[in-house]
Amino acid sequence: MRRTEHGSEGSYMAQAYMTEPGQGHTPGQTGSRAERLRNWWRPEGTWRRGMVLAVLAVLLGLVMILHAQIPNTVGNLGSLLETFLPWVGLGIPVLLLAAVLRRSATALVALLLPVFVWVHLFGGQVTDKAGEGGNLTVVTHNVSADNPDPAGTAQDLVKSGADVVALEELSGDAMSTYRQGLAKAYPYHTIEGTVGLWSKRPLTDTRPVDTKMGWNRALRATVTAADGQQIAVYVAHLPSVRVNPQKGFTANPRDTSAQALGEAIAADPVKKAVLLADLNGTMNDRSLAPLTSQMRSAQGAAGDGFGFSFPASFPMTRIDQIMMKGIDPVKAWVMPATGSDHLPVAASVKI
Repeated sequence: MRRTEHGSEGSYMAQAYMTEPGQGHTPGQTGSRAERLRNWWRPEGTWRRGMVLAVLAVLLGLVMILHAQIPNTVGNLGSLLETFLPWVGLGIPVLLLAAVLRRSATALVALLLPVFVWVHLFGGQVTDKAGEGGNLTVVTHNVSADNPDPAGTAQDLVKSGADVVALEELSGDAMSTYRQGLAKAYPYHTIEGTVGLWSKRPLTDTRPVDTKMGWNRALRATVTAADGQQIAVYVAHLPSVRVNPQKGFTANPRDTSAQALGEAIAADPVKKAVLLADLNGTMNDRSLAPLTSQMRSAQGAAGDGFGFSFPASFPMTRIDQIMMKGIDPVKAWVMPATGSDHLPVAASVKI
């Protein structure tokens, strides 16, 4: 009996001495936690982990850099992507957080691709490019047919001090409200269908522009500046677009109108031109190429940030545009909200 106890004790002691450091769970053994912390970024693990995240990062970068190659043949998918293209970059911080939590050096390196692409595409837009020396200020605003306070909106536009104001989505009784509210500050105006133009300078050669819609939502007028220079000013409201689960991004009517509007501007004998419009599309959208190929975006050339204008409650995209050719944009900005679901946008130009 005594020998058995001695044998058991010896066996226990032998096992104790054979136990490697860091094993066991006694209170005095803290090596396991320290070891885990030291191994957090151990090289042999960080490069093998997170391969799926790395692939997603590369795909994110490719989607942004090759967005023009995504076809419009199926539900205008390419145009839909380009409408919200800057927001694709939100995938970068999400993947970055996942890579850190996964402790994946491979995923972190792969993230350099979408970061570089996003900065290349949009880095210039987040800086302030405003200059000085403008001698004409223009404003365009989709005032919304459901605007509960057209009189207040008219007052806000007058307070802007703009020389030329273009309005889209004029309708019903609100049209006379805008006429009355803007008349004193803007003695010259013209209205065609649901779009109108108000100016402090004389307007001549005013006429509707056929955008293949069946009713008037575009006009053209010549504005004579103080120094006698003439500018062709176009006001337009292109057809709305919709995202439909069955049909995709329904933008074909808008695209047809953009083509017709682009042709009218290109054929205009007055070479200095300004387009004030709700295009229902962004400058990234390939379907607006008939316009973007011949005119500059004031926001892109002289704005501060993306200049998102819609929806007014939480702007996510810029579909309200000021574009020009033969004229230098000096400054572009987004004005405070009115009673509309769009924000008014403004630009100062040098003729």
